[in-house]
Amino acid sequence: MKDVLQRGMKQLNIPGEIKAVRPVSGGDINEAFYVLVHDTAFFVKLNRAVTAEFFELEAEGLRTIAASRTIAVPKAYGVVTDSETGIPMLWLEWITGERTEETDALLGEQLARMHQASGDQYGYDGTTYIGTLKQKNDKTNSWLEYYRDYRLAGQLKLGWERNTIYGNREKKLTTLLERLHMWVPENPGVHLLHGDLWGGNWMVGEKGRPYLIDPSILYGDHEFELAFTQLFGGFSDEFYDAYTSVFPLSDTYADREPIYQLYYLLVHLNMFGEGYGSSVDRILAYYVG
Repeated sequence: MKDVLQRGMKQLNIPGEIKAVRPVSGGDINEAFYVLVHDTAFFVKLNRAVTAEFFELEAEGLRTIAASRTIAVPKAYGVVTDSETGIPMLWLEWITGERTEETDALLGEQLARMHQASGDQYGYDGTTYIGTLKQKNDKTNSWLEYYRDYRLAGQLKLGWERNTIYGNREKKLTTLLERLHMWVPENPGVHLLHGDLWGGNWMVGEKGRPYLIDPSILYGDHEFELAFTQLFGGFSDEFYDAYTSVFPLSDTYADREPIYQLYYLLVHLNMFGEGYGSSVDRILAYYVG
């Protein structure tokens, strides 16, 4: 593996020789390594089952968030494919630090400011990924249309193919799509979203500074992102208090929070199987009986 990493360095014009390499936790999808070159540390992700596009989209998301000048992300040095093995890899800045009493509040405040960075249309150009699943996207002038046709309907189609959505579940989800206008607004504001913000996709750097990692960016309703943070935990009361002090939630947020969480539960259903089926069914029953 050291040879693969050394060749990757040369492709990115990073000078020097590798002094140390050690595997680190990189989630369920990628292999990940701490790489020390002279006095500079890098975080490198590799994946033998994807093309370079997979990492290029992540790097693009990090750069877009960085350009908003609202919240920290690791510097993306670049994506290369090893010439001998064909393995794509993403080279990132190594981030390390310890949480402080201010970390959670800073995360809330800075995420709210990132969400206030606006775009011209909802959605995103081209295919992106959520986990290992490809997401078809386009830009539209309607958040309702985007969320219905590209997010929920996209997972419904995948559920047909994977035999995870059928029978009564299929009927209820189809009915929900037909009635979605009852809960999801047409034009709630076009906000920059991380797109996959669970508790494992942020980390702490020097002096307790929060960093976002592993984005799957899009432009949409900021409440869509907040709903996902509340699905699997990992965020404190201090985070939510700080967030809403900068960017308050609407009075009708609670009415659609489960509908926004439904997308991520469908993703997990299609990725990991029936263990998430009861949660999907509970939300469908709540809205359509």
